[in-house]
Amino acid sequence: MLKSFIADKNRKLSKLALYHISDLTFANLMKALRKKDVKVNGKRISQDINLSVGDKVDIFYDAKITKMYDVIYQDQNVLVVNKQSGFASESVFEEISGEYENASFIHRLDRNTSGIMIFSLSSLAEKELLKGFKDRTFDKEYTATVVGKMPKEQDTLTAYLTKDEENALVKIYNSKVKGSVMIKTGYKVIEQKEDLSIVSVTLYTGKTHQIRAHLAHIGNPILGDGKYGDFEMNKKYNAKSQHLIATKLTLHFDKNSPLYYLDNKSFSIKGE
Repeated sequence: MLKSFIADKNRKLSKLALYHISDLTFANLMKALRKKDVKVNGKRISQDINLSVGDKVDIFYDAKITKMYDVIYQDQNVLVVNKQSGFASESVFEEISGEYENASFIHRLDRNTSGIMIFSLSSLAEKELLKGFKDRTFDKEYTATVVGKMPKEQDTLTAYLTKDEENALVKIYNSKVKGSVMIKTGYKVIEQKEDLSIVSVTLYTGKTHQIRAHLAHIGNPILGDGKYGDFEMNKKYNAKSQHLIATKLTLHFDKNSPLYYLDNKSFSIKGE
């Protein structure tokens, strides 16, 4: 579907597009931008730019509504959602902030990782949640489908990670190297399926691409992973995005915290 409008204010493209086009969702707008199906004054764009009064915008988009997330839990302080695969965490927050005025961004999942995310809805909650993630006092569990048989039924892995910012990749080493940080990843086999394994993964340190790269490092890459995966296996199973789901988040707060009522509360969804 193609719809157009003329900017009547100096404002972000997304803000004006969602105002002028009633059946356009934020998710579908972001998808159109990624596909360069948005034109401003006849020029294709791929980013949510600032518009000026008089700019002509043409958007070709799928009229089918695409949901970025489902709400799992909400109170006056926190919002817990199940993020769908294929959406950047920042895009999910943009949509949430349009519905919840006081929402704040707390943590992220990779675009193609689905599962549980939590957002704050008050300044007190923002401070407590950010502290919990920084101090690693929350328990985070994932479910992954990986290639091959795991070396053990259950194990806790340690290694060292470096980031290649330019290529948006990380590298894993068995011993410490210059610029590396220690990572710790636990796993437990849930089910063995021929040449695949379904595993529960516990994240003890939260570094970029940690689960994906760490499992690949021991020879069990996540099915569908385009960066660290087994491309032949991805092709065999027609897996176009990583089979990784953030399935459980358990919160921990001390008695003096305004969020103590959520101490030991777990939010969970089904895995594979």
